[in-house]
Amino acid sequence: MKIIILGAGQVGSGMAHSLSREENDISVVDTDPERLRELQEKLDIRTVLGHASRPETLIRAGIEDTELLIALTNSDETNMIACQVAYSLFNTPTKVARIRAADYLAHPELFTREHTPIDYLISPEKLVTDHVQRLIEYPGALQVLDFADGRAQLVATRAVREGKLVGRALKSLPDELPAGVDARVAAIFRRDEAIIPEGDTVIEVDDMVFFLAPTQEIREVMATFGGTAGPARRVLLAGGGNIGAALARRLERNLHVKIIERDATRAERIAEGVDTSIVLVGDCANEDLLREEGIDEMDVYCALTNDDEANILSSMLAKRMGAHKVITLINRAAYVDLVESDRIDVAVSPQQITIGALLALIRKGHMVRVHSLRQGAAEAIEVVAHGDPGRSKIVGREIGAITLPESTTIGAVVRGDEVLMAHHNVVIEPEDHVILFVADKREIADVERLFAVEAVFV
Repeated sequence: MKIIILGAGQVGSGMAHSLSREENDISVVDTDPERLRELQEKLDIRTVLGHASRPETLIRAGIEDTELLIALTNSDETNMIACQVAYSLFNTPTKVARIRAADYLAHPELFTREHTPIDYLISPEKLVTDHVQRLIEYPGALQVLDFADGRAQLVATRAVREGKLVGRALKSLPDELPAGVDARVAAIFRRDEAIIPEGDTVIEVDDMVFFLAPTQEIREVMATFGGTAGPARRVLLAGGGNIGAALARRLERNLHVKIIERDATRAERIAEGVDTSIVLVGDCANEDLLREEGIDEMDVYCALTNDDEANILSSMLAKRMGAHKVITLINRAAYVDLVESDRIDVAVSPQQITIGALLALIRKGHMVRVHSLRQGAAEAIEVVAHGDPGRSKIVGREIGAITLPESTTIGAVVRGDEVLMAHHNVVIEPEDHVILFVADKREIADVERLFAVEAVFV
């Protein structure tokens, strides 16, 4: 596929890294020559120096025969105009734009073919808010990912010593789950190495276990894997930006929420937009302030400011002072793996969350959802099975008879409202939604071919 990426920032560079390894023809446009030079040294892509929304720049990038334009500059207006130019002058088939401003997003009627012809909108703030909300709703989870319109979830949790499965083989999982509850382990990471789960695989303390289950059964399965962390009741949010304010409005319906915001004017605006949340003016790294606000009684502390260093330092302080779970927003991808430890429970990367949403729009083979995991090294994907046994390598076949790439596992099949765990005798039917875990994303192309519908298949 021929793709133009506008913007070589963190998300644009991440997309270029992801897509350049998958037989795509990539051009990246930016006004910063240094960023472009660094990208070209690392990747086999074309770079174009220029203003992203100008026709002349787009022509140099090859817009005339481009199939997909992804506008990821730091300016909403530039992204919108670039999509308009691509549509009006070059009839580009698919246009994706990152839009951050809530004022624009509140008026979806703007983004139509008659006005601003953007085919898909990506809002990083909304994606991150959704992600953090799920982490708060499941205190023992390191990641919570939705599939099949929320009917199934993939959850990552750390195996703790008191977990019922530690030291036991996975084949004993059905014996430990409550009657009528079913789940499947999709992958295990042990000291950053992926382990493909088999019946004889034994879970060890500190393993990161990814499991799939119907959404309504997630809490019961988590209790089996990772202990019995109760539901969150008290939450402290550090940072009252778009994410912090939106999260407070969502959580205050059921939880006791406090927000710390450094800027007094901003804090006043937040206070006017919430109902029961308490808004405080201060520094989230102020030890005295955290102590006064009862940090040791907080079920969850979320550091959501725009400053990575402030988020990391305040999170480490909050954890040391007794916060039960600490969630930290980190924009620099290089920091994420460094800080996830016993001091910071979950590091949230807006870059990886946004890239996952974008990948779902780009993948072949009718992929409807893609979650980028392990800093882009792995993916969890949802694919619709099309075709019939004569033209498909998977339709009409039992899961146990399907030859999957080496590091790929099928976790579940969603058929209508029914979630079927991927046992060997489950047969894939047309239009099933198949949820897979790909521990090595270099196998994505093989997965796409596996789900492709052939004109003639023997």
